[in-house]
Amino acid sequence: MDTEVTVATLRQLVHHFVEERDWQRFHTPKNLAMSIAIETAELMEHFQWLSIEESIALVQDETARAAIAEELADLLIYSLSFANSADIDISDAIIRKMDRNQTRFPAKTVYGKLGDRKPENEE
Repeated sequence: MDTEVTVATLRQLVHHFVEERDWQRFHTPKNLAMSIAIETAELMEHFQWLSIEESIALVQDETARAAIAEELADLLIYSLSFANSADIDISDAIIRKMDRNQTRFPAKTVYGKLGDRKPENEE
């Protein structure tokens, strides 16, 4: 479905949902930023205290994957609502950020590295 639905369609879907319930007045940048953080924490709870291997296995489990997908959806819905509220063009913001990341982290320099650290599963 990712290849068929646009960001604009998702933004409109979220906007319509919020508008139908007259929730625009609650969907302020501050409230939405807080909601994004809360949903992020709920996503993180699924992985708390798990090893790298256990976290990889968890997303392969159908039941766990469905619950994780719901938390990710909540996080993205609030992010889309934040973009609507703040009038941020998501595609433009991502493209600009990825361009900046290309400059900050050239592939030739950082390939396979994370600063001076090894990946946790290689220690």
